[in-house]
Amino acid sequence: MPAASDLGAIVLTLKLAALTTLILLLVGTPLAWWLARTRSAWKGPVGALVALPLVLPPTVLGFYFLVAMGPNGPIGALTQWLGLGVLPFTFAGLVVGSVVYSMPFVVQPIQNAFEAIGQEPLEAAATLRASPLDTFFSVVLPLARPGYLSAVVMGFAHTVGEFGVVLMIGGNIPDKTRVVSVQIYDHVEALEYTQAHWLAAGMVAFSFLVLLALYALNPTGQRR
Repeated sequence: MPAASDLGAIVLTLKLAALTTLILLLVGTPLAWWLARTRSAWKGPVGALVALPLVLPPTVLGFYFLVAMGPNGPIGALTQWLGLGVLPFTFAGLVVGSVVYSMPFVVQPIQNAFEAIGQEPLEAAATLRASPLDTFFSVVLPLARPGYLSAVVMGFAHTVGEFGVVLMIGGNIPDKTRVVSVQIYDHVEALEYTQAHWLAAGMVAFSFLVLLALYALNPTGQRR
């Protein structure tokens, strides 16, 4: 059966994934809308920057976050000036790293949903004298709902499965930065295979349910 430390890691992981997903929806929506609509020359570099965590090793990203958020880094200097201290080895640091690391898994599905809407619904709303804000909330968001559902599922699941980034930024502090992936690693290091099996099997079941949910949310893509 899961130990108290395992349950603490599970609760912390779910809390981190939920908060990260919420922040990404708020930050990712205007970013995805800009990427879907802009013709700026900056679209390519910004899109590449958003997608960078897809190809970078997690430990590389975690290392540079550790340096940037440390006492001698630019982010660390700013947080210390604001009286917040430094972010490495704190839950707040985990959130910052997770937001960046999971960003493409939220921004890209929303961007694809915005691009699939096309120009016609927006022009129709304009002929009815709807304001841009009203058009976005009344027309764009309902039409982009499948993209948002995929973004929520993928962003949450990807944050749950993080290892390299959270280990580099947060370390291994019980009930503060020790998430499920790190807890499994600890069990294996200690040759506690039974406890590792409990958590690993739960991750396998969770991953399967995530993929099942994605197929259910996107039956058209499944048929294709």
